Amino acid sequence: MSDAAGGTRRRGRPPRTESAGTRDRILTAAREEFSERGYEKTSVRGIAKAAGVDPALVHHYFGTKEQVFEAAVEVAFAPVLGAPETIGDGPLDGVGERLTRFFFGLWENPATRKPLLAIVRSAVNNDTAAAVFRRLIAAQLLRRIAAQLDPPDAELRAELAAAQLVGCAVLRYVIKAEPLASADPERIIARLAPVVQGHLTGP
Repeated sequence: MSDAAGGTRRRGRPPRTESAGTRDRILTAAREEFSERGYEKTSVRGIAKAAGVDPALVHHYFGTKEQVFEAAVEVAFAPVLGAPETIGDGPLDGVGERLTRFFFGLWENPATRKPLLAIVRSAVNNDTAAAVFRRLIAAQLLRRIAAQLDPPDAELRAELAAAQLVGCAVLRYVIKAEPLASADPERIIARLAPVVQGHLTGP
């Protein structure tokens, strides 16, 4: 196969004139697909169709479906990784409210909600996606939060706080259980923040 310049390129390789935004377009399409369908029902072919590219381009830029998922999740997860700095900016006795407010701020923002839905829905239904989720949560988030705490069981405390928040998010945004799904975010934060505080710094 020849490109516009008359040279040859291997099958499946992107042409030299391929837009610099192709990779980002694929990632955006992947987040949409994973969010709407979950990991199991999303395919590389479906991602390619949504991005308007050949499936070979998806494989070229990212490799397997698992690698596409991890790349999409990691980009979407970037705001969450700011949590340790956010909760560390202030006295420890207010850490529960800062973390809870930060967490629900991400979920209430439409720009970050869809990627988070893709992560949670996929992780709940698929072991491969769950492994990626655990890797990001454990290595990049919980350990960084735990490092700012004093107790010897800091990692367990951080995991319990995360379980409290993620569980509430699943009920509110994924399952849409009422009355939680329609409750005012400030009311939820007021209820949850002391519980999260207790997990992180309580006796």
